[in-house]
Amino acid sequence: MSSAAEILVIILSIVLAIFLVVGIILLIYLIRLSAEIRRIAATAQKTIDDVGSTVSSIAKLTSPMFVADLVGKYIKKFTKKTKRG
Repeated sequence: MSSAAEILVIILSIVLAIFLVVGIILLIYLIRLSAEIRRIAATAQKTIDDVGSTVSSIAKLTSPMFVADLVGKYIKKFTKKTKRG
């Protein structure tokens, strides 16, 4: 083998070793990133569930029966005040 070919093999092996190390480091960062994304997704899911339960509670409060009952109470209060005066 000529000396030029040996130099090219050495350079190529060094470059491949550097790429291997960089690839391993990137893989570690990707694993950490995916774990963080899972934590964020779990938090977002919990928040969505809480918002959903809040919306359903508000929907129960604003149901027509509740509004009718509330209006009926105010009418009764108003008629009691007018009878006194």
